[in-house]
Amino acid sequence: MPSVVHIVDDDLSFQTAIRRRLQLAGYEVQIYSSAEQFLDQQPNDNNRSGCLLLDVRIPGLKGPELQGRLHEAGSTLPIVFVSAYYDTNTVVQTVKAGAEDFLVKPVTSDVLLAAIERAIARHDVSRKLQRELNLLRAHLATLTPHERQVFDLVVRGKINKRIAFALGPTERTIKMHRHRIMERMNVQSLAELVLIAGRLGHLAV
Repeated sequence: MPSVVHIVDDDLSFQTAIRRRLQLAGYEVQIYSSAEQFLDQQPNDNNRSGCLLLDVRIPGLKGPELQGRLHEAGSTLPIVFVSAYYDTNTVVQTVKAGAEDFLVKPVTSDVLLAAIERAIARHDVSRKLQRELNLLRAHLATLTPHERQVFDLVVRGKINKRIAFALGPTERTIKMHRHRIMERMNVQSLAELVLIAGRLGHLAV
């Protein structure tokens, strides 16, 4: 399935030219004339790799405002700004907020395609990381409430004796819990378990 490039721009001539250019390069193209239209039809950005080409000055919700909305919604879709309007503050603001690039119209095919390729490559990485996190969360969800308590203490460096003292069971029972935790989390070492806990945000003291 080809990567999809979403374009939010109200310039009809730009829409026509860019659609043809990107389709020839093998991309699927979806065009929206406003940020509101994009938000209404916004697909799940984890289902397919892609990126968003976004103008700054569009009717209604402006480009940087749409960028903020998507960030608040947890979107991983990379954004490449493409605009005839160039302002240093806007460039700095949008790039600091996570934009992949800021291109000024008219933009050459080589520059545009290179920016899109970088953005889609980054989206592929973020989608892969999200899938891995979802799998880890699914593994964590298989732990019983008591195993989860043991997990939380183990990844904080507590030894079996201390965990047994804190939770009540015998040290032998804690060892059994630890063994089942390692199996269910699909890890071979404590170090792996600690790394997973860190990725899932479970290392706060």
